[in-house]
This record gives sequence, C-alpha cells and structure tokens, in this order.
Amino acid sequence: MNLARRLDKIPPYLFVAINKKIAEKKAQGIDIISFAIGDPDLPTPDYIIERLCKSAHNPVNHRYPETLGQPELCLAIATWYKRRFNVDLDPAKEVLPLIGSKEGIGHMSFCLLDPGDVALVPDPGYPVYSVSSLLAGGEVHYLPLTERNDFLPDLETIPADVLQKAKVLWLCYPNNPTGAVAELPFFQKVVDFARKHNIAVCHDAPYTEVAFDGYKPHSFLEAPGAKEVGVEFHSLSKTFNMTGWRIGMCVGNHTLVDALFRFKSNLDSGIPQAIQEAAIEALLGPQDGINARSMVLQARRDKMFDILQQIGLKALKPKASFYIWARVPEGHTSVSYVTELLDKVGVAVTPGTGYGLSGEGYIRISLTQSDARFDEGLRRLLSLKQ
Repeated sequence: MNLARRLDKIPPYLFVAINKKIAEKKAQGIDIISFAIGDPDLPTPDYIIERLCKSAHNPVNHRYPETLGQPELCLAIATWYKRRFNVDLDPAKEVLPLIGSKEGIGHMSFCLLDPGDVALVPDPGYPVYSVSSLLAGGEVHYLPLTERNDFLPDLETIPADVLQKAKVLWLCYPNNPTGAVAELPFFQKVVDFARKHNIAVCHDAPYTEVAFDGYKPHSFLEAPGAKEVGVEFHSLSKTFNMTGWRIGMCVGNHTLVDALFRFKSNLDSGIPQAIQEAAIEALLGPQDGINARSMVLQARRDKMFDILQQIGLKALKPKASFYIWARVPEGHTSVSYVTELLDKVGVAVTPGTGYGLSGEGYIRISLTQSDARFDEGLRRLLSLKQ
C-alpha cells in the first residue's frame, strides 16, 4: 500500500537513538533519572479531582459532548483571563476549549496555510509549530532565537519575499525550550508587525503560571490591538498539574477562533463533559496552589542552577517555565553530551537540536522530578566534577 506523501515531510525523530539507549540501560537494570520531559510530577489539586468524580456519576456526562464546549466552561475561561490578565473575552465568540492545547496548535495550521504559504516559526521551538505547518502544505521560515537577542525573534531581518507569503507567526513565552520571557513592548511590536504585513499571530502560552521570584508573565492579548491580529493558546496542563487530563483553550480573535472550531468540529467530538466541569472548578476555584507549586519549582531551579555552575555548564537562570537551557561543554555537540550523561551518570536530558538547528550546543533540563529523584539526579551530576 502507498502512504500519503505528506508524511514524508515529517522530519526524522531526533530522539530515536537516545530513547533506544535509555531503553537498553533500563533493560540492563540501570536506573535512569530523567530531566528530559516537562510533565509535572506534583498531583492535580484534590478539589479538582473531587469535582471530576462527582461529575463522572452524572449520566448526562456519559453522552457526546459538543466541540464548542459547555457555555459554563467558556465563561470560566473568560473569567480567569479577566482576573489574571485583565483581558476581556466574549465567551461565545472568542473562547474555544481544546482537547489539550497541542491539538489546537496542530489544527490551526490547517486553518491558515495553503500550499506555498509560509509559517514564521521560532528556532529553537516546540516542534508542533513546524510539523503541523508542513503537514498542512505550507513552508516554514525559521526565526533564530539566540542569547544575543534574548531569545526573541528579530522580525526586522525577515526577507521581503518571505513576508509576502507569510500567513502566520508562532510565538511561545515563557519560552519552551529556553525559559526566556517576553514583555509587553515586544508584544506590541508583534501586533504592529502583524498589522503591517497582514499576518496572524498564534501565541502559545502554557507556562504563564509557572514563574519565579515574584515575576508575572504577560499574555500576548494584553497588548493593545492583539485580538485584532491573533489568538493565544493556553492550557490547564501546567497551571493545575493536569497534563493527563487533556484540556486547554484557544482565545482571542473571533475569526481565528471560529475557523478552528469549524475545522475541529469535523474531526473530534469535544472534551468529555466531566473533565470540562473539573476544569470549571480549577479555573474558578482556589488559585493559591499555583504559587505554592511555583515555589517548589523555584527551589529546584536554584539547586539545579548551582550544580550546573559547579560542573562548568553555562546557563541563564529562568524567570519562568519548567526548563533550564544550558550550554554543553566545549568540544561536545548537544547529542554527544546527552549521550555522555546517560553513559556516565544515568541522567537523561533533552538535546537542544530536538527543537531546531539553533538548539545545537544546548541541552534542555526539566525541573519536573519528585524531590527525592531530583536530589539524586543532582548528586549524580555533581559527581561529574570529580
């Protein structure tokens, strides 16, 4: 049988060899501590779980949900955005619940790109931006994020011929994988850029509630005029430790939100209603757990940063996100250093090249291991100093 040629556009999975090595070591009984995946180790708050259990017993919630989402959930999302960012959203037109923000990000490319259109994608960046653009038939123009530009894209360097074909600009702040943040003046510059070139902006913002030292990350929609040019993707995954629950949202420009709804309504049947009701509880319920969780991660960040300095790795201390973006030692590539950590101390991290060519020379370290495993991982890393 013949498969669709679009699958040929998917780049090779760069972690195959590393994952194979991890599997081999585990098969040999070797304990591997992973700082590679950004999956919260702390549990979902009890009050959210209790709402799910109660809602699961309601027979109404055993039937097909609507792709558009329960009106009560859309209102809860709008209420949370108003309280957190002072952003006004029309819950009927500017809010769309998602089966996790990843599916909405992937589907949005099909709403915006025709063959030959260009997506402006950060490099390094979350791979779904580029892969979904290619699968939709578009082309990708990468925007390098470097230490010199504070890991913000230089929009002024984009060639004129690229801008003529560009349909969408993808952004992510607080940033995965670098941990960089963006302030409102940058977002305002993005709004002006998008207006000038008639480009849609899609801002991926799942880490706004994972922040340290009193820092409060911004929503792209806080910038005046942002709703005229773009949308923001958010998620309950990182905010409320709900990665496995698969629930997020797309909010902002009503034309883009409606386009995504029309596309999704032909492909999925919506979020299970019991999970929607649990999400309402999360958004409207106590928020103090967010800060408590961030304090745990801040302590881990500080300990990890100290160890990295001791073993000679250069990194910037992030203000937000789950990640530390660190330079590998001289003489190493991203993959060779990841391999060395696995072989020498049984610690797994992510090679920067998994997020794009500009990630070469870096590794991404996640802070999402239980405290006991985290401290054991630090002990192993520190042994490299000997």
